[in-house]
Amino acid sequence: MMRALVLTGPGTAEVREVPEPVAAAGQVVVDVERAGVCGTDVELFTGEMSYLHTGVASYPLRPGHEWSGTVTATGPGVDESWLGRRVTGDTMIGCGRCRRCHGGRHHVCPERHELGIRDGLPGALAERLAFPAAYLHALPDGLDAVTGALVEPAGNAHRCVEAAALTAGERLLVLGTGTIGLLTAMLARGRGWEVHLLAEDPGFARSLGFDRTWRRGELPDLPWDAVVDASNSPVLPGLAVELVDPGRRVVYIGLAGSPSVIDTREVVLKDVTAVGILGASAGLAPAIAAFAAGTMDPRSLVAATVGLDEAAGVLAGRRPAGASAAPKILIDPAR
Repeated sequence: MMRALVLTGPGTAEVREVPEPVAAAGQVVVDVERAGVCGTDVELFTGEMSYLHTGVASYPLRPGHEWSGTVTATGPGVDESWLGRRVTGDTMIGCGRCRRCHGGRHHVCPERHELGIRDGLPGALAERLAFPAAYLHALPDGLDAVTGALVEPAGNAHRCVEAAALTAGERLLVLGTGTIGLLTAMLARGRGWEVHLLAEDPGFARSLGFDRTWRRGELPDLPWDAVVDASNSPVLPGLAVELVDPGRRVVYIGLAGSPSVIDTREVVLKDVTAVGILGASAGLAPAIAAFAAGTMDPRSLVAATVGLDEAAGVLAGRRPAGASAAPKILIDPAR
């Protein structure tokens, strides 16, 4: 048996003893070293997550999709060279048979698993994890477990930066200073873009060198070449369309707990391209490469690392004792 966090209903979670995973054909078993808590996990805990209402996710549920760990077992058909390697993995697990999977869009496969989010594949807020080897990503020797657990949000951020489609010297506005918003800003700064952020509290982003971080009433009247909404606000998606310069792009990665209203007349009359981002799949390898090259270090975004017994409190919104102002809480399941 092993310990794992189990969401048992809206607002309730507990650490349980569950059967140890066994590597089936095509799978590995990973000893989880770090797992991140993100907004999706919080929405699954509170019951707000839309998947709980559409029936693709249900309680009891074992969350956790931002993770790193070491491979300790391989199943039939898996190359044993994976053994002992530190890895992370793609959250989106496609069926491998449909036209979307064959077209390189496994992250929107209608029958996909989403690790720790949709039913079918228990997540990484546990001591060990069974995971399909085809979706593993090896971490270079220089990357520690903390950095490895930040690859998944950085992959999402990479996709946001690619979708914004700017060039050096152009101006990006990021709405929201959570983990993905700040990683997007870091990647954009590395490309020579002029990066601005909108925040409720600018202090932490400014401590990372983002001096152009503004509260809503302070936002300068500038032409924004692209806007990335990385917030959980139902209001900011509409504001993004209002703010972006005509003929440019708005990128949506944040999700609110209630529907947002966007004036499509403004989208049309400003000739705005709106791009939605679901999942990090195509951004995982570039994120690992950016971390390995040292062009950005995401570890400053970690506020605290706690044990599995404290995970339910984190999901309920409690900040661990001694946590910094950074947005990310990591779980060490071995604690």
